[in-house]
Amino acid sequence: MPLIRRLVSSHRSIADLDAFTKVDHNFTKTSATGGTVSLLSYALIVILVMFEISLYMKSRIRFLYTVDTDFDSKLQMNIDITVAMNCESIGADIMDSTNTNNAYTYGRLVEEPTHFELSVGQRSQWDVIRDVNNYLRNEHHSLQEVLWKSDVLSQRRYGRDLPPRETPPKGAPDACRLYGTLVVNKVSGNFHITVGKHLPMPLGHAHISLFTSEQEYNFSHRIERFSFGEYVPSIINPLEGEEKVTQSKTQLYNYYLKVMSTDVQTSEVTLKSYQYSTTESERVIDHNSGSHGMPGIYFKYDIDAICAKVVEEYVPIWKFLIRLCGIVGGIFAISGLISSVANAVVDVITCKYIHSSVTFKDVDNSGFHTVEDFSVPSDNVSLLYSSASVPQHNGTNQ
Repeated sequence: MPLIRRLVSSHRSIADLDAFTKVDHNFTKTSATGGTVSLLSYALIVILVMFEISLYMKSRIRFLYTVDTDFDSKLQMNIDITVAMNCESIGADIMDSTNTNNAYTYGRLVEEPTHFELSVGQRSQWDVIRDVNNYLRNEHHSLQEVLWKSDVLSQRRYGRDLPPRETPPKGAPDACRLYGTLVVNKVSGNFHITVGKHLPMPLGHAHISLFTSEQEYNFSHRIERFSFGEYVPSIINPLEGEEKVTQSKTQLYNYYLKVMSTDVQTSEVTLKSYQYSTTESERVIDHNSGSHGMPGIYFKYDIDAICAKVVEEYVPIWKFLIRLCGIVGGIFAISGLISSVANAVVDVITCKYIHSSVTFKDVDNSGFHTVEDFSVPSDNVSLLYSSASVPQHNGTNQ
């Protein structure tokens, strides 16, 4: 018995510390207004919780920027360009700030004779690539947060390569496709395609073209791929989808590239790549009017001192739980206030328009007469008062 008493006493002591006092059910009152507010509150809680769960399941991309201190690494250049000239008439070469001016030092590009005019299926695919690239560059830059995500990065086939021709083309090839990978120094440089093959020289740079006349020049070109670093299928680089067609025989195209080192760290992919921004210019070479130069296609690139880091992040579980508690508690608190205000408004409206009619009577010397009839709220009336005539006598009672 003493043990039971001690347990009961401990239970009562703990109960005295209860900060959440309860109201007996007999002293609570329900209403249609409160029920309506409760249903709306429950529905809103369910909707917001579903949105919060979907947000928790999705990742977001965060971009960090630091100083690029990696000076000794090499720079991988991925190229796929089609030029509207025969492969025997043009050559590709690189010059950089280390005075290395031999493209063969960095690798070899494959030169494949082809036709510059695309088939119907290829033209349709090319138009899609061009339109998507223009859309990303000119309007919706924020889509990069989608392109860098792991579910897109893991795709090794993006569908950007041109499909094969439906029918074999007629006639001899009139263009040259140059594609491949070059590994260059991580310094500023100049990759160019111009007339003639490169001739290595100790103190200079030259392209030799003995059998190509100026009337055969045509530097119309199509850029299918131009990127730096490890190839990422999901990323569309600024120059990919670019197509230039010229009627001039001595057209010069300049592309100025600013290359930024980019480290990608996601839940599925970790790689080192590069992004770049570009501007361009073009002009016709005319020595008589003072426009000097060598016709061709020039890509002048420079390395940015800033390094970007692309990190995929998820909402922490503790932050997710705090948000859920805030949603549920906030809605319950606000719904209680709304319910109180709604009940007060309903009480005011019902007391104003719900009445009961009560008749008051007065009396005069001739008997009962109704003085006035008026209405008062039924809740304030419990009895119907009336007055009776009392005979008055003069003199004494007999």
